[in-house]
Amino acid sequence: MNSSRPQWQKTIGRVVFLNCDPIFDGLENDWTILPAPPAWLTGHLLRGDCLVASIPLADYAKHFDELVLLPDIGISSHGSVGSVLLFGSRPVEEMRDIALPTDSATSSRLLQYLLEKRGLSPRPIEMGPDLSQMLERCDGALLIGDRALWEAEKHPQLVKMDLGQAWYDETGLPMVFGVFAARKDSPGKCLAEAHHDLVKSLKSFSDEEYKEVVIANSSDRTGFSVARVERYFTEVSNKMDSQEVEGLNKFLHEVCGVEEVANFVTF
Repeated sequence: MNSSRPQWQKTIGRVVFLNCDPIFDGLENDWTILPAPPAWLTGHLLRGDCLVASIPLADYAKHFDELVLLPDIGISSHGSVGSVLLFGSRPVEEMRDIALPTDSATSSRLLQYLLEKRGLSPRPIEMGPDLSQMLERCDGALLIGDRALWEAEKHPQLVKMDLGQAWYDETGLPMVFGVFAARKDSPGKCLAEAHHDLVKSLKSFSDEEYKEVVIANSSDRTGFSVARVERYFTEVSNKMDSQEVEGLNKFLHEVCGVEEVANFVTF
């Protein structure tokens, strides 16, 4: 990497959750990594704090004219994702109100879409992502990321919907929760280098010996058991193949009202 570049062109933003570890483990040797909650990363990207960032798909839709996507990589699931969950003490059909977290746009939009498909319209209330406080005030609570994983382990009886599975049941397509985006004015050579290193890192994860190291590092960092991390990495995927692209465009069109298809950088 050219050391004379401005700092933002040497920086990649990543979600602070487990779901990006297969791509980012070890990448800090070559890039400055900017960790942040999903919704914060969109702001960092638009302000020019980083070259590339993994942002919520709904935020890409919101800033469709300003951003482009890197191909081949994302955050998705084919069915159950395990970390985007609706909790509650009563069936979904009986929920009068649902607390929505302030840290991800995609999951909130997805939940509202899935509820509408079932003919349900509970009142949405934005709250901080604290399950006990959310359920004190509302019948249901949406959580994402590592918080959802932790609460599902502690309170499995409260899990009422896995949104990745619900989307798959509705559409037959993978659900893309996050995308790797860049501003349209970003230098093409820099984007090509970032894409190369991100894809190379993801491909390394297919090596069983390397995968064991990443899983152990993720377990040590988060406190989840090795077995849970290993299982989670079979639920969440960082690949962006043709099926994921189809699911991505369906979400953009049906949930976000974007008429055009996603704009991917070509190298």
